[in-house]
Amino acid sequence: MNLCRICRQPLHPEKLLSLKNMPGAAQNFPTKDSLSSDHGVDLELRQCSACGVVQLANEPVPYFREVIRAVAYSTEMKEFRLKQFSGWLKKYSLVGKKILEVGCGGGEYMELMQAGGASVFGVEGSPGSIAKCHERHLNAECVFFEKGDELLENRPFDAFFILNWLEHIPDIPSMLRTVRANLAPDGVGLVEVPNFDMILQERLIMEFTRDHLYYFTMETLRNTLEGNGFELLECCPVWHRYILSATVRKRPVSDFRSFTGPLEKLRQEMDCFLAGNRVTAVWGAGHQALAVLSMMELAGRIAYVVDSAPMKQGKFTHATHIPIVPPECLEQDTPDGILVMCAAYSDEVVRILRSKFGNRIRIAVLREQRLEIIP
Repeated sequence: MNLCRICRQPLHPEKLLSLKNMPGAAQNFPTKDSLSSDHGVDLELRQCSACGVVQLANEPVPYFREVIRAVAYSTEMKEFRLKQFSGWLKKYSLVGKKILEVGCGGGEYMELMQAGGASVFGVEGSPGSIAKCHERHLNAECVFFEKGDELLENRPFDAFFILNWLEHIPDIPSMLRTVRANLAPDGVGLVEVPNFDMILQERLIMEFTRDHLYYFTMETLRNTLEGNGFELLECCPVWHRYILSATVRKRPVSDFRSFTGPLEKLRQEMDCFLAGNRVTAVWGAGHQALAVLSMMELAGRIAYVVDSAPMKQGKFTHATHIPIVPPECLEQDTPDGILVMCAAYSDEVVRILRSKFGNRIRIAVLREQRLEIIP
């Protein structure tokens, strides 16, 4: 594997680490009858040259779609999760809201999140685990998010959680894209992965396993989540520093509705200025001026456009097809009014016009979203 699984950019050619004859899996232990078919594997650790995520170049384990939690049997972990979930639900006003666990296993954490006051639904790639969820009277469906467009019937969800499973997923972008598609616009999430910062600090070489395709530091976890449609609200180590716990929010679509009001006001100011002139010219053929000429439908209402750049002179404006001329044309065919649309150079142009024509020409300057009449 030479490309990053997350951003699809090249991995550094140098291996960070090569571990020989390592266990081929951390789950699905061999029985006495299958020992002869169990063999060690060589793990190859690489780093992405672009996003920086450290990852295995190995293929994923065959059971990566299935969540298997040995920690479900730990009393201390249950107490930790109950306190954590309860605090998280209250902090983000999620008590009584619909929450999705992605990779729910047999429902161990669904029960604890439900105990905190949420309405929980789970998805999981193992039919056997889903059967265990149903035995516990938990609402879960056998689905694995890998196409990027799997939509659940009871969407949208107010929140989601993925606990120590993201590092197993070959195609993280597709999974997170699917999660976003099933979330409400302001949906939040709890995402946890093994803490690679601690592994690096403590030189915990025994933490590398074929089951974990990725090793996230706080920085690379942030980059991965933010690069796949989420805003990071907080991130910190938990559970004896072994876990990085991140809370994210679905990145909202930008709201451009506020643009229409100022645009209409500018149109009225333009109409008023043009109505006071027999002939009107524009100074400036930059991208802002070209946009205004089109948006204000000024074709046929502007005699010509002045621009100092020789490469534009003798040509026409895009879309509106108004001739572009050099500044000297103002002396030969002097307009009654000039609209100056030169952004940061507008004041310089006004000084040039006043020095040459005094007050014989009415001047208006486009200032961001308004028209300023120059006295």
